Amino acid sequence: MMKALARLFRILVFSNGIIALASVAQSALTYIILDLPVNPFVLLIECCSTIALYNMSLFYAKPAEPGKSRFARTRWFFGHQQEMVTVTLIAVFSLLYCLWHIHLYTVFYLGFIGVLSLLYNIPFLRLGKHSGGLRQIPGLKLFHIATVWSLSTVGLPVIEAWAEGTAIDWTAANFLGIIKIVFLLVCTLPFDVRDIKQDSYYNLKTVPTMIGEQNAIRLNYVLIVFHTLLIAFAPYVLSIQIGLWITNLFIFFLLRRFIFVAQQKHYHAVYLLDLSLVIQFLAVWAVSFY
Repeated sequence: MMKALARLFRILVFSNGIIALASVAQSALTYIILDLPVNPFVLLIECCSTIALYNMSLFYAKPAEPGKSRFARTRWFFGHQQEMVTVTLIAVFSLLYCLWHIHLYTVFYLGFIGVLSLLYNIPFLRLGKHSGGLRQIPGLKLFHIATVWSLSTVGLPVIEAWAEGTAIDWTAANFLGIIKIVFLLVCTLPFDVRDIKQDSYYNLKTVPTMIGEQNAIRLNYVLIVFHTLLIAFAPYVLSIQIGLWITNLFIFFLLRRFIFVAQQKHYHAVYLLDLSLVIQFLAVWAVSFY
């Protein structure tokens, strides 16, 4: 049973299914926290756009011989390339279908997020003798990912609800956008800590390569504490705050027990943080429900 679950989790990670599920969960969480009417087309857009963008970024970065890559994810993804192409096309066409069911303002907003996401990899900047995307700007990677996710999972549901005439508590919405960025920094930084050797090899200046592995780990714990304190001042009911605090305890346990211990041995343990994005929704939903 455990082996079957581990295999399923591995497939969901390698196919970008878990990150797509996380984007849907985080968007659904916005509806709960801000007490907005759920729009299923927005949730489907989150799922399809995430799959499309993440898969296309992998296709764009395809190595010459993916079957010989030292990364299991690369070998798996391109070992199932035809299936991944099919999944990506389904996601793109489903996304186009959903666009007909949302407000034009939301379409423009989604286009802005899409461009911002693509600029991460597209080499539009001239950096010395080379060109590169936003990922080449020292230290920007972490904040770029967190900001794009916050704009998407908080901004998209809010903009569509506002465009449809729903009253928005903008103080609560903006506060949620800010604490979501901090939360995503907590969940994203361990990936850069894990990849510090790889990023150094490719001369990518991420936060861990700039401040060192141990300082980055300490920063991760500081961010958890900061996020926990922000929740205490959030303009949300106590049940929602409790759900968010439970998630922070879960992440702290993951970092101490699995992720920052023998990282080479538990290389894929960091993907549990993608799962924590789903756990946060379930925790808030469960506590709010009862």
